[in-house]
Amino acid sequence: MRLNSRQVEAFRAVMVNGGMTAAADSLYITQPAVSRLIKDLEDDLGLCLFDRRGNMIVPTAEAHALLTEVERSFVGLEALRAYADNLRGARTGSLRIAAIAAMATKLLPRFLASFCRERPEVRILLSGHPSHRVVEGVAGGQFDLGVSSISPERPSVVYTTINGYLMVVLPAHHRLAKLKQIEAPDLAGESIIMLGSRSPLNRIVENALRSVTYRRAIETSYTISACVLASSGAGVTIVDRISAQEFAEQSAVVLPFVPRINAEWHIVHSSHRPMSRLALQFITEFKDYIARTFDDEAK
Repeated sequence: MRLNSRQVEAFRAVMVNGGMTAAADSLYITQPAVSRLIKDLEDDLGLCLFDRRGNMIVPTAEAHALLTEVERSFVGLEALRAYADNLRGARTGSLRIAAIAAMATKLLPRFLASFCRERPEVRILLSGHPSHRVVEGVAGGQFDLGVSSISPERPSVVYTTINGYLMVVLPAHHRLAKLKQIEAPDLAGESIIMLGSRSPLNRIVENALRSVTYRRAIETSYTISACVLASSGAGVTIVDRISAQEFAEQSAVVLPFVPRINAEWHIVHSSHRPMSRLALQFITEFKDYIARTFDDEAK
């Protein structure tokens, strides 16, 4: 026996509202239409669900028993409908995010705290990796999104660019700290904290300093480590603006490198799997957050 969902809906409406007319109003149909649905349901079930007493109807014991089961089903359907509404509004679901250390340690956690506060049903996994592993993880399906410092040249991954540029981080007591900007000749003879050879940013910095002689003081894989070293007096480092600005109000001075040289970030995702509404919302709000954060700090 296969029940008609419209019949069950009419039955529940009659039971909840206490009559055919009120049920019809709640369903936005006519009272005769409700009567017909109830009659068809009784015929299909082989049960008498209502005693007719003139213009009144009285639910039978079987109707009350049936309502208990119907309510269980409706609770499930309502929960499913609510979940679908949350999916449509990007208020539920999950995101697996891989990011390089400069993003995963400070900026992304601060953004995610706000992002999840408005979406308490959302589950987030945030994992830190080098750029090439971020791209590999997204391409392989281990992560939904990634934040990388390299633009992946592979058809399985596409990316959205976050604009950035080089900044110089140096100790507050440094001889260059009172300048408004730093040019390559200013760094001649300085001890430079460089990034590892696998870092795309390392090649950009080396190219920016090709006209001057300097000493490679310390080499590290992470921009955050380079900034900590610089702020602690181990030398000067040149990193992207997002990494650098984390130290702008600490024991370091952050100055723009001129002429301006791009040092971009990329939000990567798979080209083989459609993005969820939640992922799309994440990208939009994260880019807005970065723009607001660094525009405010630049003022």
